[in-house]
Amino acid sequence: MRAVSSLRGTLTVSEIAEPRPEAGQLLLSVTRCGICGSDLHAKDHSDELEDVMREGGYTDFMRHDTSVVFGHEFCGEVLETGKGVGKRFRTGDLVVSFPLLRTAGAVHMTGLSPLAPGGYAERTVAEASMSFAVPNGLSPDIAALTEPMTVALHAVRRSEISKKDVAVVVGCGPVGLAVICLLKAKGVNTIVASDFSAGRRELATRCGADVVVDPAVDSPYSAATTKGMITELPTLYELGVGSMEKLRRVPGWAHLYRAVDKLGAADPKRPVIFECVGVPGMIDGVISAAPIASRVVVVGVCMGTDQIRPAMAIGKEIDLRFVFGYTPIEFHDTLHLLADGKVDASPLHTGTVGLDGVPAAFDVLAGAEKHAKVLIDPTSEAVL
Repeated sequence: MRAVSSLRGTLTVSEIAEPRPEAGQLLLSVTRCGICGSDLHAKDHSDELEDVMREGGYTDFMRHDTSVVFGHEFCGEVLETGKGVGKRFRTGDLVVSFPLLRTAGAVHMTGLSPLAPGGYAERTVAEASMSFAVPNGLSPDIAALTEPMTVALHAVRRSEISKKDVAVVVGCGPVGLAVICLLKAKGVNTIVASDFSAGRRELATRCGADVVVDPAVDSPYSAATTKGMITELPTLYELGVGSMEKLRRVPGWAHLYRAVDKLGAADPKRPVIFECVGVPGMIDGVISAAPIASRVVVVGVCMGTDQIRPAMAIGKEIDLRFVFGYTPIEFHDTLHLLADGKVDASPLHTGTVGLDGVPAAFDVLAGAEKHAKVLIDPTSEAVL
């Protein structure tokens, strides 16, 4: 069958061996597969991430000198079922699958390991237990967005954001746009989005951002600042001393202070910031510019080594959270949010290519101004 392989930073369309489903697996005819930002990075910088994964105990992540078929954002039609699958799936069912595959004696990352070829191909294999039938006639174009949208759902849940909070999304690539969609679906009142690209700012508006800024002109944190937010340390110090000067005039002031503190009203208001860029320097830049006590959720995957200034984060009491991946129930829930029309991911889909168009699509996406998520249709001859 035809597939797109990555080896030493070069993408090649070639014939590879047909996959076969093992027990508990499905053989899928790939209908659509998304090109992920992590694929763009891994093509040229996989060794850096492989070192990290190895330190974490996973020794079969891709390296630049091993041939890998990318593709972990896919949907496909069932062609064949392995032993033990039973009647849960039938030939022709359209499914989306969690990108983990049990093979070679262990569980591997589909599309990011040479042992688990992904969806940049005419056919691929998936675990039946980790696959979900696409409901409500949802189109393959949207079904294939289940995986990146689940990344966003997981990030939003981990952020513990409330509807009354102000959200700041830094970076409006596919991940940032997906986060905006999920924040909008959650009912967050104010969503501020920031990106240098005019095209991506326009997409952010379509996804539901309330305020969109060009960081070369305006600060997203200034746009997000509301009453009660503190942006500089001297203001915090003045608030502390000034408040105590007033409180100490009140009999039983300590009881009043404790009551206010218990309600959370004694703390400065803070935005919830989603860092969705994933390049060195971004985390430290966010910490430096963010209001006091901000919660920063790091969603963008930085492949290289980075550094922050802990004293800055400590002095501002920044709450820093890192997120990666998602759970099977979040994957299931996201699929149904899309199929039930509760989340509109259509603005993310900005192009479709065939297998032969993948190498050129990588070049375009490396500096994309207008594109977000480009999908692969193995039956198509389209190019960007």
